[in-house]
Amino acid sequence: MERKITRLPNIIIMVILLLFAFYSVEASAETQLPQNYGAKGALQDSSITLEEALTYAIQDEYLAQARYDTIIAKFGSIRPFTNIKAAEQRHISALLSLFEKYKIKVPEDNAKLYTKEPGSLKEAYQAGVEGEVDNIAMYNKLSSISGLPQDVKVVMKQLGDASQNHLAAFKRGLSQYQ
Repeated sequence: MERKITRLPNIIIMVILLLFAFYSVEASAETQLPQNYGAKGALQDSSITLEEALTYAIQDEYLAQARYDTIIAKFGSIRPFTNIKAAEQRHISALLSLFEKYKIKVPEDNAKLYTKEPGSLKEAYQAGVEGEVDNIAMYNKLSSISGLPQDVKVVMKQLGDASQNHLAAFKRGLSQYQ
């Protein structure tokens, strides 16, 4: 009987450790960006359809907006994050009109699942730089796909050009910390 009693604390500790390990894996899985999502997905995809192009683009815009929402929630309403967040909403609106025109189902906005909170403003600016670099590369690729309708290519080019301005703003912000 005494032997069973001494094992009980060990079992409880093991269960607690397993629960902690499970929770840690769950928490990190929430921020792991899928390979086929947004700019990362578009840049890896070798054969992109109209539906995929629009989906990758709006996912990346959702991701950018969620990133800036997280930054603003932590650090307050500071520029350029507030301005660029508003621009991302305009980008989403432009893409939504293409989804409607071509009768393509709009993907769910689950970008908050993949957004990490930066530890500092320097990290926030760095995340902005990295996000815009990927975004620009994606729009360059999407705007050059020969099979896409011309109006879609024009919007992709315009959104890529706007992202150049966002990148410059984030680089200026990041330069304060170097």
